[in-house]
Amino acid sequence: MTQIRAAITGVGGYVPDYVLTNQELETMVETSDEWITSRTGIKERRILKGENQGVSVLGIAAVKDMLAKTKTDPKEIDLLIFATVTADMTFPATANIVATAVGATNAFSFDMAAACSGFIYALATGASFVQSGMYKKVVVIGGDKMSAIMDYTDRTTCIIFGDGAGCVLLEPTTENVGVIDSVLKSDGAGEQYLHMKAGGSRFPASHESIDKRMHFVYQEGSAVFKFAVTNMADVAGQIAQRNNLNADNISWLVPHQANKRIIDATAQRVGITENKVMMNIERYGNTTAGTIPLLLWDYEKQLKKGDNLLLAAFGGGFTWGAMYIKWAYDSK
Repeated sequence: MTQIRAAITGVGGYVPDYVLTNQELETMVETSDEWITSRTGIKERRILKGENQGVSVLGIAAVKDMLAKTKTDPKEIDLLIFATVTADMTFPATANIVATAVGATNAFSFDMAAACSGFIYALATGASFVQSGMYKKVVVIGGDKMSAIMDYTDRTTCIIFGDGAGCVLLEPTTENVGVIDSVLKSDGAGEQYLHMKAGGSRFPASHESIDKRMHFVYQEGSAVFKFAVTNMADVAGQIAQRNNLNADNISWLVPHQANKRIIDATAQRVGITENKVMMNIERYGNTTAGTIPLLLWDYEKQLKKGDNLLLAAFGGGFTWGAMYIKWAYDSK
C-alpha cells in the first residue's frame, strides 16, 4: 500500500508595520540595547496597534498571503487550525473567525493552545488528518499578539515578545517528502514557572485581578531557560538520532525563537553550524506560536525540494517537541 504523507506546499506570513526597538524600550523600562541583545539576541519586535485588532488580523493576513502565492481556492480548504494563546476572545475560536474571513467556508476549524510549541503541535495534528486520507487541504497557522498580554513595566518579559503570524498549506503526497516524524511532550509541573495568573475559570477577571496586574505573562526566566535548553535540545537530538540525521544531511535547523542562547544550545546538540540555523529573532523577537512558520516564510526562497528540516520548540505548560520534515518543493 502506498504511504500518504502530508507535505507543506505553501507558506504565508505577516508581521505588523510598527517596530518596537530596543532603543524605544529604554524609554519605557530600566534596560539597554546592550543588555537585551547580549541576553536574547533581540534588536526589535513588531507590535499590532489599533483598536479592535486581535490575533485574527495577523492570521487572516498570513493565510491570504499563502492563498495568493499558491493560487489556492479557499473553498477547497477542508480544515484550518490556529495555534495561539492570545485568541481574539474566549469563544468563538479565532480559527472560526479566520476561516470565514478568508472564504474557507467549507472548512471546519479550531484553535490549539500549546504556547510556543503550538505550531508544531498543530502541524502534527493537521498532518495526521492528511495522512489518514480524510482531508486534502489543511491550513495550519501559528501566531500570537503577545503585546496584548505584556506588562510593559516588567523588563524581564516585555523585551522578549512581539506580534506576528505564519501559516502553511498541507496536502497529501506519495513522494518521499513531507512530515516524516515528530516527538511531542508536555509536563504540567512547569505551570508555576510560566503562566498568566488570571483570566481563566480559576481566577476570572475582577477589579482585584486587574489591580494586581494578573492578566500579563508571568515568567521565572532562569527556570524556564534551564528547562528549555535541556528539553528542546533533547527532543531535537532524539528526532535526529532515530532518523539518521546529522550535520551533513540536515539542511536547516528551524528552532523556536525564544532566546539566541537556547537556539545555540539546540544547534550544538545536533552538531549544526550557525549557517544552517534559521534565525530572525533579532527582527521579530519571540512571537510564541508564530516563530517557526515565520522562519519558513522568511527562508522559503532558500529552500529546495528534498531539504531535510529539523523543527524544535519549547513553551509554557511546559510543552515541547521536535519534527522532521522533508521539504516538498523548489521555491520560485
